[in-house]
Amino acid sequence: MNNKMQPKGMSISIIFEAESANYGESVGNVASLKKISRNKGDQYTYISRQAIRYNIAEQLREEKAPVKAEGSGEKKVIQFKEDATIDKYPEVDFFGYLKTEKKSSGKKRSAKVRLSNAVSLETFKGDLDFLTNKGLADRLNENMNIAQAEIHKSYYTYTITADLDQIGIDEAYDMEIENEEKVRRVNKLLDTIAFLHRDIRGRREDLKPLFIIGGIYDVKNPVFQNVLDIKNNRLLVDQIKGVMFDNIKEDTYSGVVNGKFENTNEIKDKLNSLSMPEFFSVLKGKVKEYYEGN
Repeated sequence: MNNKMQPKGMSISIIFEAESANYGESVGNVASLKKISRNKGDQYTYISRQAIRYNIAEQLREEKAPVKAEGSGEKKVIQFKEDATIDKYPEVDFFGYLKTEKKSSGKKRSAKVRLSNAVSLETFKGDLDFLTNKGLADRLNENMNIAQAEIHKSYYTYTITADLDQIGIDEAYDMEIENEEKVRRVNKLLDTIAFLHRDIRGRREDLKPLFIIGGIYDVKNPVFQNVLDIKNNRLLVDQIKGVMFDNIKEDTYSGVVNGKFENTNEIKDKLNSLSMPEFFSVLKGKVKEYYEGN
């Protein structure tokens, strides 16, 4: 097993636009969006990293790793089977596993592809949608049921980081896949991110990037995670440039959907932004270059 691969991390931060894409527990007959509070109590909705991971795993179009239920009653745990190994299932290669075994510490693999929550860039104002089943109730001449759901349309941002030198390698099984397969898997992950969507409550929400920035770096830091922001439909470009250290600047690429933001020309001029297809093509080429050079 080759463990001498040069340590490299891929980090990409994304802005997309979506509406009411992740609900938590209901309060009475009101479906509540997942939210966090900041500043002086301002509320921001978010899509959990678990939800995004689920959508990525579903849309990778790779065979799903087999699972099993261990224990019984409240102690029953669903986990991956022993033969769910990285050589056969990209899902466990990317996102890791925990396999418990009696009379041993079991086997564990940390995630090599990590996600942040997707947090809204616009505050939640308390908007509600009024829901009924009038269409069905009218068929029986019955009173309709009434419910409400919080709604919020906003830009969201999240970050994906990947330990490229650890993908395709599993010391617990003394296993490593070929570099050609590593390229295929990582680039398929990028293809999935480029067209990611989420089905929720009869809607299909488009999570594909409207702005994206990142690259392959010697440091494994989510470089742009805390600097992407939008005010009055303008991307705060100077905030992004504020973390452009010399050791990452030449390896950083960005992409933008033309005309989506008020300052698209500024984004292109100051960040040398490409079109979205060009960005993914360049990054996929860099992934191939990295693995072929090791």
